[in-house]
Amino acid sequence: MVAVDESEESMYALSWCISNLISDTKSNNKLVLLYVKPPPAVFSDAAGYIFSTEAIAAMEKYSTELADSVMERAKVIFNNLNATNINIERVIGIGDPKNVICKAVHKLEADTLVMGSHGYGLIKRALLGSVSDHCAKYAKCPVVVVRQP
Repeated sequence: MVAVDESEESMYALSWCISNLISDTKSNNKLVLLYVKPPPAVFSDAAGYIFSTEAIAAMEKYSTELADSVMERAKVIFNNLNATNINIERVIGIGDPKNVICKAVHKLEADTLVMGSHGYGLIKRALLGSVSDHCAKYAKCPVVVVRQP
C-alpha cells in the first residue's frame, strides 16, 4: 500500500516503491493506492448561518477532483516506469489521514505501507504532527518512509 497525496514527496515514494519493492518476475503484484480526503466540514458564519448546499457541493466537487488528479499523477508514474505487471487498486478514504491510513492497512491486510516524508523539522512536526510517525507506530505492518533526495 502506498499513501498518496498532492505532494511531490508522495509521488516520489510511489515511484521508489515500484522501482525497489515490487518484483518484476511476479505476475500477480497488487498495489493499493490510498488517498485520504478531509472530512466534510460544516461551516457557519458569525450569525450561525450554515453555508448553502451549493457551497458545500462545490467544496465536495473540488475534493473529488483533487483525488482524481492525484490518481492521474500516479497513473503517469506507472506508465513512465512501464509497471505493467502490477494490479492497481485505488482506494479513497475520508477523515484524518493518520487514522484512515492505519485502519486501511488493517482492513486491507497490507504487507507493507510506503509513505513519503515532507521532511518537516522538529518544531513544525511537533506543531502539525507527523502522519508518517503516527503510522510507523500504529500501523499493523512494516512502514517504509521514503525521503526525497
